Amino acid sequence: MEKIIKLSDETELQVGLIGKPGSPVIMLPVAKPSVNGQEAENLRMWGVDPELGQHFIEGLNDTFQALYFDYEGHRLKHPNPDQLTPESIVQDLLTIADEMNVGKFSYYGYSWLALVGLQLAIRTDRLEALIMGGFPPMDGPYQEMLIVTNHTYRQALSNLTLSDTDVQIPADPDPIDWDNIQVKINPAQTKQFVTMYESLTDFRDREIQHLLELPRLAFAGEKDTIVYGDNFGNVTVDIIGALKQNESALTGLGWDVEVVAGQDMDHTKAMQPATVLPLLKPWLIRHLL
Repeated sequence: MEKIIKLSDETELQVGLIGKPGSPVIMLPVAKPSVNGQEAENLRMWGVDPELGQHFIEGLNDTFQALYFDYEGHRLKHPNPDQLTPESIVQDLLTIADEMNVGKFSYYGYSWLALVGLQLAIRTDRLEALIMGGFPPMDGPYQEMLIVTNHTYRQALSNLTLSDTDVQIPADPDPIDWDNIQVKINPAQTKQFVTMYESLTDFRDREIQHLLELPRLAFAGEKDTIVYGDNFGNVTVDIIGALKQNESALTGLGWDVEVVAGQDMDHTKAMQPATVLPLLKPWLIRHLL
């Protein structure tokens, strides 16, 4: 079943629900649509599965029901620069569940969509399980990401006047001097993430852990550390460092914590279905079935 659903800002998103009737529902806001041709080849070159969403759906819908949509892609096409707050995002997710006649559900998100899952978990009693990938549930890099997104937004504003011939797009993922690359982007796309991280300035993830009374898993690749240069505020977003440092505290609070091994297991590699599904599916079976 697929349906077009109107969100809190009146934009419309295509949502699907497929799988074994009566089985637990897994919400997948990471389900990007498949691409082919040159676009698919470009994604493969960067280590990204061009059928990422489809592979997640197919990997789960024989045992569960997959409630799938591409929330990030939607927000890039339909930016919400002044109102992309945890409250509005959670409202969107619960509206999607309501419109698809889903009561209880589990949630899997990666990177900023993992952060969203934590916000969802403390705002509703409808979650059956929470899986956060690529963003630590304790001592998350909120301040660092606010700095990065602010710098990205300023660059987007200053590069509005660049012509297409001035925009430098890296041809391959070999070592790149990101500080000297000029990328043209719609300022509204990045402003919405400034808004989101600004709204989390006073959020303390250590102080809400007692609210989480459900099965929960956090994972990251062992090389998930991103060092940003001058153009992005000279900050380090150390996902794996925070997860490892707090592993014993998290497990003591009831989290399952997994470090995905591999010399190339960075932020991008650790989000691919081939990496995530062997971890995600057995964990869901163990906790939901």
